[in-house]
Amino acid sequence: MSGGPGRGSAGGPEGHPAAGKGPSASPDGFAAARVRLLESAHPTGSDRRTALARLTDDWLAALLAGAAGPAGGVALAAVGGYGRGELSPRSDLDLLLLHDGRAAPAELAALADRLWYPVWDLGLDLDHAVRTPAEARRAARGDLRVQLGLLDARHLAGDPALTEQVRTAAYADWRESAPRRLPELRELCRERAERHGELRHLLEPDLKEAHGGLRDATALRAVAASWLADAPRGGLEAARTALLDTRDALHLTTGRATDRLSLQEQDQVAAALGLPDADALLRRTYEAARTLAYAADVTWREVGRVLRARSVRPVLRGLLPGRTAGRAERSPLADGVVELDGEAVLARTARPERDPALLLRAAAAAAQAGLPLAPAAVRRCAAALTAHPLPVPWPAEARDQLITLLGAGPSTVPVWEALEAEGVLTRLLPEWERVRCRPQRNPVHTWTVDRHLVETAVRAAALARRVHRPDLLLTAALLHDLGKGGPGDHCATGAALARETAARLGFGPADTEVIATLVRHHLLLVETATRRDLDDPETTGAVAAAVRDTGTLELLHALTEADALATGPAAWSAWRAGLVAGLVRRVADRLAGAPAPDPRETAEPTPEERRLAEEAARTGGPALALRARPESAPPGAAHPHGTAPDAADPTAPEPVGVELLLAVPDRPGVLPATAGVLALHRLTVRSADLRTLDAPGRGPVLLLSWRVAAQYGSLPEAARLRADLVRTLDGTLDVPARLAERERAYAHRSRAAPPPPPRVTVAPGGSRTATVIEVRAQDAHGLLHRIGRALEAAGVRVRSAHISTLGASAVDAFYVTGADGAPLPEPVARKTAAMVEAALA
Repeated sequence: MSGGPGRGSAGGPEGHPAAGKGPSASPDGFAAARVRLLESAHPTGSDRRTALARLTDDWLAALLAGAAGPAGGVALAAVGGYGRGELSPRSDLDLLLLHDGRAAPAELAALADRLWYPVWDLGLDLDHAVRTPAEARRAARGDLRVQLGLLDARHLAGDPALTEQVRTAAYADWRESAPRRLPELRELCRERAERHGELRHLLEPDLKEAHGGLRDATALRAVAASWLADAPRGGLEAARTALLDTRDALHLTTGRATDRLSLQEQDQVAAALGLPDADALLRRTYEAARTLAYAADVTWREVGRVLRARSVRPVLRGLLPGRTAGRAERSPLADGVVELDGEAVLARTARPERDPALLLRAAAAAAQAGLPLAPAAVRRCAAALTAHPLPVPWPAEARDQLITLLGAGPSTVPVWEALEAEGVLTRLLPEWERVRCRPQRNPVHTWTVDRHLVETAVRAAALARRVHRPDLLLTAALLHDLGKGGPGDHCATGAALARETAARLGFGPADTEVIATLVRHHLLLVETATRRDLDDPETTGAVAAAVRDTGTLELLHALTEADALATGPAAWSAWRAGLVAGLVRRVADRLAGAPAPDPRETAEPTPEERRLAEEAARTGGPALALRARPESAPPGAAHPHGTAPDAADPTAPEPVGVELLLAVPDRPGVLPATAGVLALHRLTVRSADLRTLDAPGRGPVLLLSWRVAAQYGSLPEAARLRADLVRTLDGTLDVPARLAERERAYAHRSRAAPPPPPRVTVAPGGSRTATVIEVRAQDAHGLLHRIGRALEAAGVRVRSAHISTLGASAVDAFYVTGADGAPLPEPVARKTAAMVEAALA
């Protein structure tokens, strides 16, 4: 505070006048009682802070009573932290001496001296001011920090009416000015977070100033006092108490008024709190900070919504009479998920108890759109998951949505933190408890173990275009350091945990082993490249034996880079990147061999596929079959209710996927036309195969097998799909224009960072009878339609296509030939790939 006689330090100025004479006002008596209290084993925690505040209250009240000053018209009030009764052993005393304005200045100065000097003499820091209630009110209006301090004003001695007058005025002014002052307070919190960092990730955190610290707890109290918004209450008081207890122990062990929990003091502080070691101390501190930080983030979003609504409502009343002012529109994001007022929330028709994958779908949709995930949506889904857990292994949709969430880039982090704060992650991934809020004492690491894993997935998402299986890369990125939660080699331990987790997520045996291999050897490339002779055949041989194939090597290379980038700026450099790349080239050469034939290229048609092909050849038009394909667990897998899903069971999972079989006489434009029609009907293509089948006597027929899912809403009817496909093929339905119109309508919605650019390449040696064009891009409605149009424009013939959607990444391979049925010449192949890439940019 300002405006008083000034702030002093231990001892104060010399030549001060005598303090009050009564024994209760004796500095020696108070000091002895204070030492006894602080050295006693009991009370502790909040009880000790309360007892220390009460002891200090009594002493200061006695000082005022014993001082020779005005007969009345004065009061002594505690403000700030002391006003809240949060008096740590070395806390400042924040005091306000109030007067009614009738006393002479000399009298007030003498009274103030008799109060302040005894405090200084005991070596206590003091922040003080002398003001009338009107002066205090003016000071608060001009200084936000003063106003916040007065909200916690507490009467100590003298005329209680003066303290009550100041406190009442402070609350009235705060509520009146809140629309103007809250943005100012939000900016102060943001600047403080930038200066001091995230408490939950710092090796030497500032318990007060860092984001998630005690200053944020005070700001949340101020927001609640404004009556405009309130913070989530779950765990908030316990988190604040934990940080206060830690600060008390820090003051007692160091003997200093410090808020920084430095490394050399953490063991002592942990012992003072009865914790086993410094890691346990940091983990408890990080958990408290995470709770406070999440509450602050949610609260400030709510403040923003309230203030926007208050500013828009009068305008709407004037412009749109008869319409409800401020009513927010709902925009669909995914099945059961909509955007409402800047958050991803559940749709009104969503039924979490019947849709176990809804939580992951909502999280993925929020991250893809760059939106926060509403706490209410998480809690509602979490309650449903408790009653009806995901089947084990997970259904394909749940796994796909997890991959989509991990692949969203930087937008993944706040959504993941929301799931963590609401206690959902350990229900989905029990192994997460091992690494949650676990510190890393190597200063090279920027993050705690759990946040490092998420950051690695964020970095891996940026490298997804480099690999054939981004789903395996992202999963390994999330799991690669799980072994750090226990003793022994964390790579070996982590591999076992990753194998168990991947199987539970629904990956097949082969994919599970690849993930386990990546986790087991995630340090292999960088350690080998920087510590071994790369010209020694034994070096490349050892790495080749560990990874076994070029696909795993490709994934391990990307994981190595993502892991290093997520560790910190000192962990990756151009020099290390060059060494690792050189090692990867040597190992790839050693593993290289003849390309294996793609079994899908020569797969025999099923009886139903052959029947549709014959019908299409006979009628000259498209023939299709559309059937529901429920995303259920494999046979024998556990069901959440202990039985197989039953149609009569209202909680049984609903079919969320369909299989579309389509046969069309071979002609230009079939692939883009079909893909465009599916996009118009809001069907997401999860996988697809296109093959050419010869119908004897009738010419070639294109056979397409699609696995699709409704983005939201109900599944389309087969007759509508066929009718729209016929109209598209005969030119009466302009699919490109319809898709472009929809894209323009939704272009403004995404707030997420742009995904990595698409990558289109010619696979060397991919096939002996065709040229293989590989496309890796961010999945989006109309993507396959744009690819098909680009290939048609290039004048090539698509003999077969194999489409895979892995999370949010599309990994597609197109076997194309020229008009003569032969593979494309190399220059033509490169030009075709460039045309497709340009169409997707």
